[in-house]
Amino acid sequence: MAARVALLTPFASPSVRGNAITVERIARGLRARGVELRVWDLSVAAEASMERQVAQYAPTLVHAFHAYRAGPLALRLARQAEIPLLVTITGTDVNHDLFDPERAQVVRRVLEGAAAVTVFDPSMAARIVQALPDMAARVTAVPQSAFFEVAANAWAPALALRRAPGPILLFPGGIRMVKNPLFPLEPLDGLTPEYPGMELLYVGPILDPGEGEKLLRALGSRRWARHLGAVPHARMRALLEATDVVLNCSISEGGMANSVLEALALGRAVLASNIDGNRSLVEDGVTGFLFDGPAEFAEKCGRLLAEPDLRQRLGEAGRERVHVRFSAEREMDGYLGVYGRLAPALRPA
Repeated sequence: MAARVALLTPFASPSVRGNAITVERIARGLRARGVELRVWDLSVAAEASMERQVAQYAPTLVHAFHAYRAGPLALRLARQAEIPLLVTITGTDVNHDLFDPERAQVVRRVLEGAAAVTVFDPSMAARIVQALPDMAARVTAVPQSAFFEVAANAWAPALALRRAPGPILLFPGGIRMVKNPLFPLEPLDGLTPEYPGMELLYVGPILDPGEGEKLLRALGSRRWARHLGAVPHARMRALLEATDVVLNCSISEGGMANSVLEALALGRAVLASNIDGNRSLVEDGVTGFLFDGPAEFAEKCGRLLAEPDLRQRLGEAGRERVHVRFSAEREMDGYLGVYGRLAPALRPA
């Protein structure tokens, strides 16, 4: 019987959420390396139906993304089939759920039942081991990479941004509290007199209705800021290339944000909150800027807007950092190495 992998994810393509983009990239890369796999999207199928389908597929390994959302079903399937479970931590499952009184027990049970756990950055491994010291030997860091789909044709909104009279700032990510979308508005209020043509663009679906309502209300009085809504991932390259500065104001990240990694891969200047997940990619003053509060955000954003040469220098350093440390080949080698340790039939030839 062929060696197969069942990938379980809270969201899959064509969703533009971070988990969907991550899983699509990893599945594509593994298939290119000869791995037979199938992706199950928990947002579109009932668990009972999925259980039947996975059992019929007869995988050699179950690989779940997000310990809280996909982990419980994945653990049950792995135990029923008596096969290994690999869990990839994607962010909120460890940064929040592992320490949440109502969710911690579920996450701990999944992690303790997994044969192995992968994280995007060692900082996430440290958080797991802090809570579950016995997990240390089972946690492996596999850095992410950046992948861009090829768009079928030029995208008019991105072409229009290239002709914009002032600098373009981009806030990519689903609108929810952990992304802190309201944060940049007040600091940027003070910069608009110097840059009357400046635009701040939010791109991503509204995932938290309450947070989305607050953001749209705040944007109503600011003609220089707008929400573009969800944009297909195939359009993101064109949008990023038309942008001068990419913002990340997150309270926490799952080791590294796809949006920051993709921005760096395209040589964009990044201004990001000073948290573990962003420090894994952005070295302050070298591959971008980090900030700790509104005043530092405004000061560093002002520098980036005023100095095109600085934006270019940071962007090029970021592009080189991604090329050297965050290649697709390294990412696939990481997962194939874990697969091979868990299931000898999946070892690369």
